[in-house]
Amino acid sequence: MVNERVLLTSLANLIGKETIADDCAILPLDGTLIVATTDMLHETTDFPAGMTDWQRGWMAVAATLSDIAAMGACPLIVLIAVGLDRPERLRPVMEGAVACCSAHGATLGGGDIDSHKELTLVTTGIGIVNADQVVRRKGSQDGDAICVTGILGGAQAALLGHHQYEPSLFEPHPRIAEGRTISCAGATSMMDISDGLALSLHDLAAVNEVGYAIYSDELPLIPELPPEEARELALFGGGDYELLFTISPDALPLPGLDEYRIGEVIREHRVLLDGKPLPSRGYQHRWRE
Repeated sequence: MVNERVLLTSLANLIGKETIADDCAILPLDGTLIVATTDMLHETTDFPAGMTDWQRGWMAVAATLSDIAAMGACPLIVLIAVGLDRPERLRPVMEGAVACCSAHGATLGGGDIDSHKELTLVTTGIGIVNADQVVRRKGSQDGDAICVTGILGGAQAALLGHHQYEPSLFEPHPRIAEGRTISCAGATSMMDISDGLALSLHDLAAVNEVGYAIYSDELPLIPELPPEEARELALFGGGDYELLFTISPDALPLPGLDEYRIGEVIREHRVLLDGKPLPSRGYQHRWRE
């Protein structure tokens, strides 16, 4: 079974290791940086049952804006290409997309429409950040604190039938303001956690020479669920649009942000939970060989 990370790694010698290392591409422009990203969501694999088309439009934009937030950038514009199985679905999809853009300071600037067998949404986002404030995945330092921006596991809980958490799954909010605060505070590395905390920590380890040690009793868990279930969802559940970042402990707490400190960066190049190896498990697209 081949997963998306294996496929991306196979392209490193074609488009460059740095190109595939971050949530966004980075383009210099007159002392500032333009960041750009794109996402593709399909009805059968990415949109859970029970969603409205308005929510599908919202989610597609949120996924892209979350990548921009993870760079510490401000979003500017989103483009959306809509593959439609039925033409009457276009308007509610676009209404949701516009609503998500408006809620997070972006403009929906157009896109494309064509015919597909299933609803498919491709969103491209562009943002801007000062060159001295961009935060990349690479940069973690030994002794840094490991932090996240919110309670984890809500989206996966909704998928498992805990319907009270459906807003986390159907209408996620990218952490734009939080990303800016983290960036301005001097974070050393950052990414979003849409594929799950454990997998995201391994993604950071893949581009850094340090390791990451987190602790069960520090994880921000869903309080209404049994602790073991909540812990599993927080570690391995996908769909949370929170931010994972490393920063000097001296910078904490951050002004106006209720971050959760869950561990520390270590010299040994490993990913650990309570001192034991943490499996590299989370949400990934997979293909049979």
